[in-house]
Amino acid sequence: MACLFNIGDRVVYPMHGAGIIESIEEKEILGERQKYYVMRMPIGDMKVMVPLNNVENIGLRGIVDGETAQSVLEHMRTQEEHDSANWNRRYRANLDKMKSGDIYDVAEVVCALMLRDNEKGLSTGERKMLDNAKQILISELVLAKDVREEQAFEMIDGIFVAEDK
Repeated sequence: MACLFNIGDRVVYPMHGAGIIESIEEKEILGERQKYYVMRMPIGDMKVMVPLNNVENIGLRGIVDGETAQSVLEHMRTQEEHDSANWNRRYRANLDKMKSGDIYDVAEVVCALMLRDNEKGLSTGERKMLDNAKQILISELVLAKDVREEQAFEMIDGIFVAEDK
């Protein structure tokens, strides 16, 4: 099986965030030998193993460049709340966006939930989703813009404080 990524590549694992491939290892798990990317996640200093034979199914992709990351932040400034009255439908739509792994989709989830939180507050489930979406977005901004976690967090929060929507 050919490797799509190499050691040192910066990649995004949908629903988990961005990280750096530290190694490619063969392991036996549950009686099955296969190769894995071993990713170090900069936020939380966690390691994640991704089976090579499942990379395309899960949507592992390279991180965006700094220019695209800046474009995402600019896009977030123009977002307005699209409120769906049905909590369940809104939650599912946001979850689908997060699963896509697309940075613009994840940024839209962060925007929608932060705007909703400012206006009406969030349920426990939506608060958890906001925290998760923020972590995913921040992890990619950290690697794409080569900034610290705190700086990436301030970039996102600054959008909503400065606009005071």
